[in-house]
Amino acid sequence: MSDTDQMLRAIINEQSDLKQELLKKIEEVDIKLGGVEERLGKKIDKVEGKVLVNTKRLDKIGSQLAYLEDDTPTNI
Repeated sequence: MSDTDQMLRAIINEQSDLKQELLKKIEEVDIKLGGVEERLGKKIDKVEGKVLVNTKRLDKIGSQLAYLEDDTPTNI
């Protein structure tokens, strides 16, 4: 093999090693993001549940307020 072929082979090998390293890092990040996505989904579900409960409470309070307004005497 000539010096040029050896240099080219060394460059290609380094690129291959770098590619494998990058793929490994990308897979690690993907795994971490998967866990974050799952935890975030659970937290969003909790928040949606709390919003639903509070919406029901506000609807009940609004209904009670409307009933009280209808029940008040009017002096004309």
